[in-house]
Amino acid sequence: MVDGRGIGNLATAAGMGHIVVMDDSEQQLTLTRCSQLLWDVLAEEFPRELSLRHTGTLWVAADEDEMQEVRRKSAVYAKHSIRTRILDAIELRETEPSLTTGLSGALQVPGDSVVYPPRAADVLIRKAREFGATTSFGKPVHSIGERRACLSDGTVFHSRMIINAAGLEAARLTPGIGIYPRKGHLVITDRYPGTVRHQLVELGYLKSAHTSSGDSVAFNVQPRETGQLLIGSSRQRGVSDCQVDSVVLSQMLNRAFLYMPNLASMSAVRVWTGVRAATPDKLPLIGPWARDESVFLATGHEGLGITTSLVTGRLAADYFLGGEPIVPLEPYLPSRPFEAGALV
Repeated sequence: MVDGRGIGNLATAAGMGHIVVMDDSEQQLTLTRCSQLLWDVLAEEFPRELSLRHTGTLWVAADEDEMQEVRRKSAVYAKHSIRTRILDAIELRETEPSLTTGLSGALQVPGDSVVYPPRAADVLIRKAREFGATTSFGKPVHSIGERRACLSDGTVFHSRMIINAAGLEAARLTPGIGIYPRKGHLVITDRYPGTVRHQLVELGYLKSAHTSSGDSVAFNVQPRETGQLLIGSSRQRGVSDCQVDSVVLSQMLNRAFLYMPNLASMSAVRVWTGVRAATPDKLPLIGPWARDESVFLATGHEGLGITTSLVTGRLAADYFLGGEPIVPLEPYLPSRPFEAGALV
């Protein structure tokens, strides 16, 4: 494992750590569900180190149109043996009293969970070392390809296969791949234990997360085991700087206050940003690079990098060892066609 900054210091450190099944497409649902099950197995192996918590997700519906989406999602999840429960307005109010009145209901997905991403990355690195992995941190990678990885200080590593899992930096190391930046903001509050039990997400988040152009915000609140609340979310296409955008931040918080008014009276202790590596079709790039098959790509996961990290690693292992892939690899291959003009 080679990283100039150390593993987990950029997008991983900035993420919410929501282990969630998403159904924007059949391919996305397959990948997120498979990875979620792998996270559950890992949590059973290392319960104290990982501290994965099954908070479940509530997809909150603001009106009857969104309740139609609740019913659609429930039917789709049922086909994949994913347990859900449809809550009406009264049940939603009883389940999460901090939410505003007048909401129509929600879809409860009990199997979703949350994990603290930097801790999870540390656990995985330590376990990899126990199996013989070596690490090189602090020296940036200058280039990769043709079975070599060259560092900025002139060090060269030789390998039959190189995994390019460098997030946005993957495009510098492997020019021509179809990823672009999507910046996001997060806010964490002081400790208010018991305020929220579930990961709360407005159904409008789906439009926000999967729009291909423009900036967007959506209500998304996560309870941390510390009693703090993590507030999101925002998306800015093509923006890769790490500066807090006060306009976008204000829009994001005002959106959150609409759904959860008591947030406005809480104290925030930190605001930060992260930059996601996104693709035009909202699916990651996983697989060998056609122009140099010694390079295996694992990037472009956008806001599902933590969720799908384990299945991505498993797909890489299956490929290297010549085994049957845990899920079909074809939908995620970097060589798949994109719509004309979709790449940045």
